[in-house]
Amino acid sequence: MRIIDHVISGHSAGDGGRTSDVFDPNGGTVQAQLRLGTQADLDAAMAAALAAQPAWAATNPQRRARVMFAFKTLVEQNMDELAHLLSSEHGKVIADSKGDIQRGLEVIEFACGIPHLLKGEYTQGAGPGIDVYSMRQPLGVVAGITPFNFPAMIPMWMFGVAIACGNAFILKPSERDPSVPVRLAELMREAGLPDGVLQVVHGDKEMVDAILDHPEIRAVSFVGSSDIAHYVYRRGVEAGKRVQAMGGAKNHGIVMPDADLDQVVNDLAGAAFGSAGERCMALPVVVPVGEATAIALREKLIPAIDALRVGVSTDADAHYGPVVTAAHKAKIESYIQMGVDEGAELVVDGRGFTLQGHEQGFFVSPTLFDRVTPQMRSYQEEIFGPVLQMVRAGSFEDALRLPSDHQYGNGVAIFTRNGHAAREFAARVNVGMVGINVPIPVPVAYHTFGGWKRSAFGDTNQHGMEGVKFFTKVKTVTQRWPDGGATGDSAFVIPTMG
Repeated sequence: MRIIDHVISGHSAGDGGRTSDVFDPNGGTVQAQLRLGTQADLDAAMAAALAAQPAWAATNPQRRARVMFAFKTLVEQNMDELAHLLSSEHGKVIADSKGDIQRGLEVIEFACGIPHLLKGEYTQGAGPGIDVYSMRQPLGVVAGITPFNFPAMIPMWMFGVAIACGNAFILKPSERDPSVPVRLAELMREAGLPDGVLQVVHGDKEMVDAILDHPEIRAVSFVGSSDIAHYVYRRGVEAGKRVQAMGGAKNHGIVMPDADLDQVVNDLAGAAFGSAGERCMALPVVVPVGEATAIALREKLIPAIDALRVGVSTDADAHYGPVVTAAHKAKIESYIQMGVDEGAELVVDGRGFTLQGHEQGFFVSPTLFDRVTPQMRSYQEEIFGPVLQMVRAGSFEDALRLPSDHQYGNGVAIFTRNGHAAREFAARVNVGMVGINVPIPVPVAYHTFGGWKRSAFGDTNQHGMEGVKFFTKVKTVTQRWPDGGATGDSAFVIPTMG
């Protein structure tokens, strides 16, 4: 049985202690054992990080950028290996795994510009002979706790910016698909990153709590469910850390009567069911405005859903693969039953799907509900699976109110040809990321990613300049070079620039 160890000070580490199973979702079998870390493992990683970080912070930012350039090249050269490794543990199809890696690489590309991004501000002559300037400096040792659904993208979103800024980074990836984060750390070392600057420690709640409580970890970035995000935020802040904690979502797609329904159906198929719905930016709720729109959309959706192919992750013709674990499959199917019990109309039932030769795989077929209402718990909560719910709205105002009033505020999309409606919607909707005829509005790397309400805890978004701000602190210097001859009592009153 393959053992997956920590990466501490550039080398595999770990012995004894607890382990957890890493599954092959396609076959339902255990393929590896993951070493779960302890406080001692974190302490060893921290010792290496604290030793390495000062020299890394003192390294010319252009030289730090060169490591990022080299890492980007290595990831591109190893793209096929990384994608197959990712798919073998997560279950998403190979093309989707490559997209996962590529979206992470785009933040690495952004981090390659760190010499420019770290430039401060300067004012000459702010007062008599006085100049004022600011600089951005790294925090020290920081950490990231990442989810199973994007085991390449989200770690790179975090450690790319943090390390480029001069920090040392400790990554605690999901225990469900940990091999790609380990491989990324190996490639960073190959790219020239000094030992101790990027380390990987595995674990469950015990390791999460150890990270949140460690006094030398200055900041924690987290992505996961909202309940855990709230817990991480509260405990981290109480420990005096800077924390950004991204939570769950229930993204809506508003379909106006003038929308191109063929395009909408094509977009919905990918956004609702791609990656088996295991995306925080998936589109699990569609809101047609008006009965005519709902009837026409439903008529087009059913054959499109029937045409979707569920297969193993290496099937080039499959639209999506299995979900990540048997427990998650059971959770999704329990939500489907919940929707039935609550009175929603189950139009397409994805339960009970098996694949010949892979009967023990964790597969869930596409599911469609109609006539879902906001009062239903299955609507209020995140399902995180290939389940699309249709909530019919009578007017634009009704449709606008649904995502605005929902407990989550991650992403939303509107499909329309009407520029005024789109502009009004974008301005008024109470959601952090908005797509206009774009079903999955994940911002490009040089903008920032972050939701509102219970989708995000903390005041700073991920990547872009918000990421640079999160992983640095500002120091402002007021300087004067006196020419002698000081007189008077001015030193005893508050200084002014007059």
